Amino acid sequence: MIRPPVPGWSHLKSSGLSLLAKQVWGTLRSHLLRPARWCSQVPCAWRRRNDALHPVWKGPASVPGGTRQSPINIRWRDSVYDPQLKPLGVSYNAEACLYVWNTGYLFQVEFDDSTEGSGISGGPLENHYRLKQFHFHWGAVNEWGSEHTVDDRVYPAELHLVHWNAVKYQNYTDAVMGADGLAVVGVFLKLGARHEALQELVAVLPDIKHKDAQAALGPFQPSCLLPACRDYWTYPGSLTTPPLSESVTWIIHKKPIEVAQDQLAAFRSLLFSVPGEEEKKMVNNYRPLQPLMNRKVRSSFQATHKGASL
Repeated sequence: MIRPPVPGWSHLKSSGLSLLAKQVWGTLRSHLLRPARWCSQVPCAWRRRNDALHPVWKGPASVPGGTRQSPINIRWRDSVYDPQLKPLGVSYNAEACLYVWNTGYLFQVEFDDSTEGSGISGGPLENHYRLKQFHFHWGAVNEWGSEHTVDDRVYPAELHLVHWNAVKYQNYTDAVMGADGLAVVGVFLKLGARHEALQELVAVLPDIKHKDAQAALGPFQPSCLLPACRDYWTYPGSLTTPPLSESVTWIIHKKPIEVAQDQLAAFRSLLFSVPGEEEKKMVNNYRPLQPLMNRKVRSSFQATHKGASL
């Protein structure tokens, strides 16, 4: 097992989190089952659910008391088309990819963010945001797994590409806790054809089966994980892991990407635990839905029909 250097702890050690958040994060080893939601097509899946929550969503860190928490259920009828929203500019440097590692909650791909080489701009953003890392959330079965939902539809998994405001802040740690500090691009994954670019990442997952394991990766071009259709929703929100800071501009792609069943199975083969501990499958690593409250969800596209056909 290789332990990652300090910069790898993008949500934790490199973020200057509170001691409480670190302690809660350290308990992320047991199985989580999704709270009540409609399944991707019909409500049948939730009749079989167990309401036992992952420890991180039972403790004090699960109730931050904010007004713009994430994830949310995006409703087509309630989203507002904003003609002022421009296409999101994406420019990633494959050479900046450093490594992939098992955080004990999910697997994460880290990038060198010391230069302007990789990042996003435009869209709802006023500044350039550098890519820090990307990771996935997924379920134990295909009926659930994504953090966000669309008209109550849940996808098997969700990709998050995490960026920080390099104009307003000196580093990622400061940006995590600051206004307009982060921008996270979300992409839904649905069952379908094999995703050839994703397979390069899937191939190294056996090397990081246990918590804290790390493996070399790269060059890797993360833009290959974005859908061809660049329509998106955007709203002000938070991180979905401790410290749950409300510093995130969310950019959620309307269209999902397709992945094969065996690729999702590779995600589910990872473990929350370290060698020598009881093996606990890394599944259902998502946060429950949060209330929208008084926020507005804007869309870069005009809705001509409901999103159920996505």
